[in-house]
Amino acid sequence: MYIKKYHIGLTQWGFRRWTGNFFTSDAKPDYFLSQYASVFNSVEGNTTFYRVPDSKTIERWGDMVPADFKFCFKFPQGITHFKRLKNVTDEVLSFLDLFNPIRTKLGPFHIQLSSQFSFSEMDKLEKLIENLPAHYSFAVEVRHPGFFDKGKQERHLNDFLRSYGINRVVFDTRRLHSIKSKEPSIKKAQERKPLTPVRFDSTGSNPFVRFVGANDVLNNAAYLKEWAIITANWIRDGKHPYIFIHSPDTLSAPELARYFHHELSKLVELNPMPQWPVDRKDTQLGLF
Repeated sequence: MYIKKYHIGLTQWGFRRWTGNFFTSDAKPDYFLSQYASVFNSVEGNTTFYRVPDSKTIERWGDMVPADFKFCFKFPQGITHFKRLKNVTDEVLSFLDLFNPIRTKLGPFHIQLSSQFSFSEMDKLEKLIENLPAHYSFAVEVRHPGFFDKGKQERHLNDFLRSYGINRVVFDTRRLHSIKSKEPSIKKAQERKPLTPVRFDSTGSNPFVRFVGANDVLNNAAYLKEWAIITANWIRDGKHPYIFIHSPDTLSAPELARYFHHELSKLVELNPMPQWPVDRKDTQLGLF
């Protein structure tokens, strides 16, 4: 029974320490994606931020997941961070063309801008969006404080994104930055992840939420219940949200996502989350 009505996933599909914990104990890297996709129906494609794969790799990924699975690949950092969207139209279109063979298995492409990308560069974002092909979906993540001013700049951004049906990414790190801990994974995440204000409204039909908090359910419960309420309202409004659950140690992420899905299922009718590969008996997990 696969998850419908919304997409839920993690930051990656190939975390080795999930072997014997989430994956089967004998899982090899070649089967990580198919086992991951037997439970979750989406994933953040952060790999493309650092390196663009070749077309054969992309097609292989597409062959390893079910029909309803959606990859949400991130725009390369060369486009968003190094060139800061300046004169990147051809590069963007070439990047998107690579994914055409698996276009039915694509969720919104994730356009993450740096914290230095300010409203003064809004014209570059507008030009980029105006040239994006309409047959793909996109989500934009801004981090500069000016885009959270609750005034002219934020309204301009939101109105522009709405006019194109582009989703504004919500990156919720409130819980992460409220933790007082010496645990290495938490301290590292606190250093790397920005603390940006959280907005609960959406600008497109696919609200796009990234949540990162603590490494255990108990210390995330209040925030995940809050997001379950908001996600349920989006679903009732006819939207199709994408929810991505992070944990500082990555190891805990599947459990946190399962808890979120359980809370959401109390509010809207959903199929239960499939059993984890490690818990299944007499099932072929390598192939669909």
